[in-house]
Amino acid sequence: MMTKQATERYALVAAGVVIVALTAGAFWLSYAHLAEVAGQHGLGSSPVRRWTWPATLDAFIVAGELLMLRAGLHRVTDGWAITLTATGSVGSIALNVAGVSGTGGASPVPLLDYVVAAVPPTAALLAFGVLMRQIHQLVDQPAGHPDTVAARPPEPPASASASPIESLDASSAQPPEPPPQVSESKPRGGRPPTATLEELVEIGRIAAAEKGKLTRAILRTAVEDKGLAIGSERQTDVMNILRPELEVAADTGPGSG
Repeated sequence: MMTKQATERYALVAAGVVIVALTAGAFWLSYAHLAEVAGQHGLGSSPVRRWTWPATLDAFIVAGELLMLRAGLHRVTDGWAITLTATGSVGSIALNVAGVSGTGGASPVPLLDYVVAAVPPTAALLAFGVLMRQIHQLVDQPAGHPDTVAARPPEPPASASASPIESLDASSAQPPEPPPQVSESKPRGGRPPTATLEELVEIGRIAAAEKGKLTRAILRTAVEDKGLAIGSERQTDVMNILRPELEVAADTGPGSG
């Protein structure tokens, strides 16, 4: 079955074809009538000038509508574009109507003759305005929807049968590279350099994964193996940070359920 979007697309295409055909036909009728009026009032001896003269009026409509389209795309109001469109449209309608009674005939002109002369320029103005409106809507239509962005899938929960060591191994499967300022080997002399709290926590986490548990002695040994120094207060801070992780890992071990 045809979807709503496809039906709307076909309807817009059909309407666009009708609008373009209507605009072209109405402009042609208006242009041809103005050429006849020009031929009856001074330009009858020059067909080229007779058919060129209506362009000095109808071209204002085309130029004004295009400038109005450009202004609409920039979300501004162009007074010159509105003036050009209004001048060309009103002038074309007025001259088409005036050309009916300006032939010099003595008999009265039927009202329907004025209507016939006024319909093409009026239809051309309305059709061109509708065409510009459709272009505005197509340009302003968003290119995509915000919900097309793929959401990041949630991380899978830790397995209930994982041991504390396996849980710590999974969290530190790819340990970050040690910072450049931390030396991998012990210095040859002087007091060993200290490390940041984050670095000490990472060292303790890796040591706990290797040993299956973490004590102050294991932590100190792991830090000294890296050529670093750790004080008693830093040991307490690291143990306080890692203790919740070890407790959670122990609760999810085989003996938890």
